[in-house]
This record gives sequence, C-alpha cells and structure tokens, in this order.
Amino acid sequence: MAPRVRVLIVDSSPFVRQELARALAQDPGIDVVGTAADADFARRKMQSLKPDVVTLDLAMPDSDGLAFLAQVTRDPSRPIVVVSARSEPDGETARRALELGAYAVVSKPPQDLRTHLGALTADLRETIVAAARTRARFRALARGAATAPHLKADDLVIAIGVSTGGPLALQTVLAALSSYTPGIVIVQHMPERYTRGLAARLNCECALGVRQAVDGDPIEPGVALVAPGDHHLQITRDGASLGVRVVDQPAVNHHRPSVDVLFHSVATHAGANALGIIMTGMGADGAAGLLAMKQAGAFTIAQDEASSIVFGMPKEAIGLGAVDRIVPLDRIATEVAAWHARQRPLKETHEHDSDCR
Repeated sequence: MAPRVRVLIVDSSPFVRQELARALAQDPGIDVVGTAADADFARRKMQSLKPDVVTLDLAMPDSDGLAFLAQVTRDPSRPIVVVSARSEPDGETARRALELGAYAVVSKPPQDLRTHLGALTADLRETIVAAARTRARFRALARGAATAPHLKADDLVIAIGVSTGGPLALQTVLAALSSYTPGIVIVQHMPERYTRGLAARLNCECALGVRQAVDGDPIEPGVALVAPGDHHLQITRDGASLGVRVVDQPAVNHHRPSVDVLFHSVATHAGANALGIIMTGMGADGAAGLLAMKQAGAFTIAQDEASSIVFGMPKEAIGLGAVDRIVPLDRIATEVAAWHARQRPLKETHEHDSDCR
C-alpha cells in the first residue's frame, strides 16, 4: 500500500480548518498531520511536521498571503495548493499565485462552506494526491540530475513554449536539470512586468542560470533565457555560435512574445541541433512552429493532458503531427537528458553566478 499523503492545512478560520481536516481525513490516502492559523505558525509546523503537501489560504491575519507563498515555494519539492475565496480560477490573484509557484489553485465558496464542502473536498483531494505524486517524482529526478555525467554542448539549443500554468511547469522542469544542459530559450505568455521576476525566482531554484533575455545574448550551456514580456524572442546564428534577438514587432496569435515566433526561428537556425518542448497553455500558439522544428530535424516533446493545467497548446501541436514524444510534466527533464546524451559526448560542466542567498 502506498504511504498516505501528509497534509498541513493553513487557514485563518477555525471553522474552515476543522471542516477541511474532517473532510480530508475521510480519504484513506490522506493524513492531515496538522493545521495552522497564520504564517508564523505555518512555518514552524512545516519545519517540524514535514508535510508532503500544504493547503494555503491567502487571507492571512499576520502577513500578505502572496508574500508568504513566494517564501515557501522556494522549496519546489513541497507543493503548495492554494485554497482561498480570494482566488477564482481565472482571476488575477489565482494567476499571481501560480506565477509564484503554487501547484494549483482551488476556490472555496466565500460563504456557506458546509453546503459546498463535498464538491470542494473532492476537487481538493484529487489535487493533493496529484501534487504529492509530482513531489515524489521531482525528488527522484533531482537525485538523478545530481549524479548525471558531465556533457558539453556548443551549438545545441532547447526551445520551450508555455502559457497558462507555465511558471510551475517551468519550475518543475528547470529545477530537475543540471548545469551542463544545453542553452535554453523560453517563451512564457506573461505581461512585461512579471517576466524579469519569474526569471529571477527560477534562477534561485535551479542549477541552471536563468535570466530575462537581452538582445544579443549568446545561447550558452547552463543558461536559460526567458523572453521579456511584450517582446518577441528569436534565435540567430553566427557561424557555429547561437544567440538571441529581442524584437518589438506585432503580436502573433494574439501573443507577444509568441511561441511560434521563437520556434520558427529555431527551425531556421538550429534544425536538427534543437529540442522543442510545448507545455501547458491555452490556444494554439507554438503548434505550427513546433511542426516546423520537427520538419527541420528537431526532436519534439509535448506535455501530456493529465499533467497540463490547460491542454490547449500541446493538444494543437499533437493534432498537427508536430510531436515526437508525449510525456507527463515530471518526465520532461528525463527526456531532455536522454536527448542531450544522444547529441554530444560530455566534457565539462558550466556553473552560473547567483545573487540568491
């Protein structure tokens, strides 16, 4: 029998803590190991109880719930499921919570919780179990990455396109990769004011160096470049060297940055030396570009439906015949390592400077 998922409930309301604990305890696969009413108590409980998953209400009496979320998600191996009346699934607060690293957002009714408790806990139980499964596989991937051989790649490139649910998906994949990984270029659909912060947060959580791309940056092993919001990102080639252009051009597929713009440039300038990855997101941006990459000889991967927050972008790419491999989110890093091992013998590692403390 699989071990029970250890859950800590963080909520300012005694009634909600009691009702959620009672309802979740009815699931034979879940063990509610504790509850906490505020951020300080939650920190102490997380250290002492070591839960597998934490449910978090963003309405906290002693601190900003989003600020607390940003602190606790620095450890990507402990998923945080936001359960809050402040967080409608399509709302601004929910989007910000996902950007900060929440595994998922589950909305609770602002009133009459007892009437809606059954539907809420059914959704929450499923989310908690999925989060715990991702945690276990993340730790296994991280251990594998730490013991992997050292590779060198000068003209290889990995291109990633992602939208809704992307910050957590990127965190899961990038944190499981080692510093010898070929250079990575990323388009995440996100407003301009958020992309720099996203890159900085990922940089603190990864062996890779992660930063917002600047026009003219080289593509280097061990470095991931994130497209600035409101600008397209393209790759360029100068002999054997690859670099990036940050361009101010009209939106494509209603997006700027656009995954299609990035992927088409990768198809043109990298061809068979590229790996294309399309992950969770709404719409079809990136599908045509991924097909162009595949036709140019690149290997292509799509995140599967079960692990996608929104299956739109991967589904469209799969429908076009643009995908070589369809895998769960927690297996993408393994596929990256396998592709890399097929490309180059390994010679050296690359370390990145970090401002994280």
